[in-house]
Amino acid sequence: MIRTNLSTRPFYNEGAVRSWLTILAILAVAATLFNGSRVLRYSRSDTALATQASRDEARAAEIRATAVRLRASVDTKQVDAASVEARQANDLIDRRTFSWTELFNLLETTLPPEVRITSVRPVLDRDRRITLTVTVLARGVDDIDEFMERLEATGAFVNVLAREERVIDSGQLSTVLECEYVPPAPGQVKP
Repeated sequence: MIRTNLSTRPFYNEGAVRSWLTILAILAVAATLFNGSRVLRYSRSDTALATQASRDEARAAEIRATAVRLRASVDTKQVDAASVEARQANDLIDRRTFSWTELFNLLETTLPPEVRITSVRPVLDRDRRITLTVTVLARGVDDIDEFMERLEATGAFVNVLAREERVIDSGQLSTVLECEYVPPAPGQVKP
C-alpha cells in the first residue's frame, strides 16, 4: 500500500473499515452461536422423539400380538351362534314392537265406504322393512284406486301396487294390494 499522500491533511479510511469488519465478525459469531444452540436443541428434541417413536412401535407390536392371540382364541362357531341368537332376538323384538292397533287404525282411517278388508299379512325382510299384503273387496276399480291413493297419502304406506284382481261370485272385485309399511312416529299420521 502506498503511504504517501500529497494532500495537506491526509485521511486514511482504515478506522471505518476496521469498524465494519468488527461489526461483521460480531454478527458472524452471534449467528454461529444462535445456530449452534438451535442444533443442540433440535438434536435433543430429535433424540427424545426417536425414543418415543421406538417405545410406540414396541407398544404397537405388543398390541398386535395380543390381538392375534385374542383372534386365535375366538371360536367362530360361538360367534356364529351368538349372531343367529341376536338376529332371532331382534326379530322377536321387532314382532313385539309391531303395533297391530296402529296398523288397523291407519287402515280404518283410509278405508272408503265401499271397500272391505278381508286379510292383512305383514312380512319382515332381512333389512327390517315390512312388506304388507292386504286383500280387499270392493264394488269397482275406482273404489280400489281411491283406497290406494288414501294409503299413499298417509306416508306410512309406500309403493302401493295391485298385484292381483279377480271378480268373485257376488260380483265384487277382490284385489290383493302390496306395499311397504313404514310405521309413523306418534303424532305423524296424516288423516
